[in-house]
Amino acid sequence: MLDIFDLLVGCSNDHDYKNKSVIVQGITGKFGSLHTKNMISYGTNIVAGVTPGKGGTKFDNINIYNTVSEAIKQTKSKISVMFMPAKFFLDAAKDAINSGIKLLIAIPEHVPIKDTMIALDLARKNNAIIIGPNTPGIIVPNIIKLGIMPATPFKSGNITILSKSGTLMYEVSDEISKYGFGQNIAIGIGGDPINGTRLIDAFNMIKNRSSLAGIVIVGEIGGDAEEILAQHVIDTNFKKPIVSYIAGRSAPKEKHMGHAGAIVYGEYGSAESKIKMFNNANIPVAKKPSEIPGLLAERLKI
Repeated sequence: MLDIFDLLVGCSNDHDYKNKSVIVQGITGKFGSLHTKNMISYGTNIVAGVTPGKGGTKFDNINIYNTVSEAIKQTKSKISVMFMPAKFFLDAAKDAINSGIKLLIAIPEHVPIKDTMIALDLARKNNAIIIGPNTPGIIVPNIIKLGIMPATPFKSGNITILSKSGTLMYEVSDEISKYGFGQNIAIGIGGDPINGTRLIDAFNMIKNRSSLAGIVIVGEIGGDAEEILAQHVIDTNFKKPIVSYIAGRSAPKEKHMGHAGAIVYGEYGSAESKIKMFNNANIPVAKKPSEIPGLLAERLKI
């Protein structure tokens, strides 16, 4: 498996950071242009943009290319952040992965499931990682911001946040930051039914990090990602502290609630199912985000 920290900061430990170059697909669109400026302001090294038909122009002095292949020839980038309507996702993902992109941050929501599955198959064959679709992105505080998350909730530290919800990723990070904890990375899994990187995949990407002190899992009703992760924690006898929160406890069954993946059929995907499995894995579940810092402190014995 690719080392996501190596892709993001250029090293296998948390020192000697490199300013990794990033391209933005859909840089000239309303959201692409807005969040490109925000990423640059944070310090992310945006070196090129891609918008078919606008090659040869510039955005804020950033060269724009018609294809990812052209952009990579000039920049050697391995990371792309995608801003485009869902119907264009598959073609854009193919362009990126076939051109050598190794980390693809897919912001579009409601991507057709078939398109996501085709893109995932291509990514596996090319040893690439897709985060999303429908992700807020990834942030390594004070180093690199890839996506649409605000900067202020995050501060550098040794707690990993893995979240299926974008807004809750911000809220939980803010809660633990105010308490005195910081994050070594926060990853938005994405709210579409099929995720390029599942909770268990993201967990395996970060679990052996020497700087890791603890993990916060922000789950939600729908699917079985949390149950699978909890069983994996049991099976691997993972010892570092984990705490969790499940959004949507009071949501009615068999009704979509926001995210496309947040739907419960009977007991499948229910909050009760997820809480039971987390309890089996000795992972406490907060009833509200404000309880998370205290639970984390208890587990860290602070």
